Amino acid sequence: MKKLMLLLVFCLSGQFIFAQLIENLRIGLESNTAWYNDDKKTGPFFDTENQDGDKHIRSNNYLKLNYTFLKNFTATIQLESYEPFSLINYSPNYKGTDLGIYSLNYKNSKLSATAGHFYSQFGSGLILRNWEDRQLGLNNALLGGKIEYTPIESISLTALYGKQRFGFESSNGEVFGANAEVDLSSIFNFENSSLSLGLSYVGRKEETDIIDPEFDELTNAFSGRIDFSKGSFYTGLEYVSISDDAVVQVGQLSNNFIQPGSAILFNTGFSKKGFGLDATFRRLENMSFFSERKKDGNIFLENIINYTPGLTKQHDYLLTNIFVYQAQSAVSFLDPGLLKVGEIGGQLDVFYKIKKDTPLGGKYGTKIAFNASYWAGLKGDFDYANLDYNTDLIGFGNKYFSDVSLEVRKKWNSKWNSILYYVNQYYNKREIEGNFGAKSIKSNIVVAEATYKIGGGKSFRFEAQKLWSDSESHDWTGGTIEFNLNSKFSFYVNDIYNAGNDSDTAETNYYNIGGSYTKGSTRLGLNYGRQRAGLLCVGGVCRFVAEATGLSANLTMSF
Repeated sequence: MKKLMLLLVFCLSGQFIFAQLIENLRIGLESNTAWYNDDKKTGPFFDTENQDGDKHIRSNNYLKLNYTFLKNFTATIQLESYEPFSLINYSPNYKGTDLGIYSLNYKNSKLSATAGHFYSQFGSGLILRNWEDRQLGLNNALLGGKIEYTPIESISLTALYGKQRFGFESSNGEVFGANAEVDLSSIFNFENSSLSLGLSYVGRKEETDIIDPEFDELTNAFSGRIDFSKGSFYTGLEYVSISDDAVVQVGQLSNNFIQPGSAILFNTGFSKKGFGLDATFRRLENMSFFSERKKDGNIFLENIINYTPGLTKQHDYLLTNIFVYQAQSAVSFLDPGLLKVGEIGGQLDVFYKIKKDTPLGGKYGTKIAFNASYWAGLKGDFDYANLDYNTDLIGFGNKYFSDVSLEVRKKWNSKWNSILYYVNQYYNKREIEGNFGAKSIKSNIVVAEATYKIGGGKSFRFEAQKLWSDSESHDWTGGTIEFNLNSKFSFYVNDIYNAGNDSDTAETNYYNIGGSYTKGSTRLGLNYGRQRAGLLCVGGVCRFVAEATGLSANLTMSF
């Protein structure tokens, strides 16, 4: 009887310990698998990055575990598997199976300390941002240590050191950082307004193979920010300065081309019920900043330190994302007829809701959103022969891109909703892509969308899209039909078609058909179709993806 009692106590204790482990453990799983097949339109499958065309099946898998113990400690690991190879368009450095992320964190009310991999952002990210985006294939986490300390409620301090991740390796360059955030309104007891100040430093230290370099191994970047808000009004200003450093051209460094970098970001806006206005201005000059200098311009965005997204409307439709703007932050002196050192421009957002029970608002009101953006090169004096330039502080050079859009959202009754969307774009293909033989493209896009709720959780969504341009190469038509059976099952089919004479896309249906099943925190999605070659953008950050055809599956789970 005594042995039975001891065995029962042991089992109950084991169950309690296991329950405690499970309670403090958070698990996230994501799997993305694709089978790429040969296609008479998109061509035979061959992955030029992995140089192994017969591997038609590819898979990216992520298993993340967060375990909290002793109340203040959290251990994190992320196991990643790219077998037999990573999905196409991902860096070849993602290969095999290994630990991608591991860290140990201690946190209390004033102090947070992390050893291992970590993510961080100073200000808007113009000087430093580390983040993961699996869709882009981007993970620039730092491996090292970070300390965040809040001595009083109104002051927050951060210090960090690390080497950036790429694939399962770490960069040769070292990154140092310090940041201070001060809530001045709390210190001075402002009652009806908010005023904050931010100061940042980031250093990148990397040895080079240049004999007697005329630039320092340590590149210093400084940032100052101030933000103010009162009532419905807000505004903020940020300035970044980067010390003299070698300008990378086609992966090469030179003692003959050394320049500083700078950035100005200004944002202001006003919002109240039924109305909102937001305006942003930005100027970038030589703001390409990587932990390894020669990684500058790599198509996979590896080892990028700072965050310079394209500040334009983030469109939701297929045809509105054919001509997408990428921020032009780098210096390019590859040809005397195409000289670039940065960008200048901005965007304006206006939102207005027409009130209910008015002639234009109807029973439910009408929502109107307007956006306009304009981007150009920096104006100045450029000396191609001597690799030198001087720019105007506020001077607009060659026009790169413009985008004007108007969106009208209307709920007609309990069953019908509609969206009418118009976009006018200008895309300077020659300047943006460095394509010497290309011309600028002007386009007009119209999208009509309607959603019909059947009842019982069922609904249909329809899209019709049309793009006209002044180029004979681009005359696109597209559409989408989506059926939601209930909160768990969803199905869709979409297609875009170019009736123009573009040699890469003419008379090809880029169709996709698929669906998803969702239950709680688990989602399974399947899709078969064609992927158009072009830019894939998430949050204004873009990278090029190649044309492909195949079947893909996505599974995400968390518990």
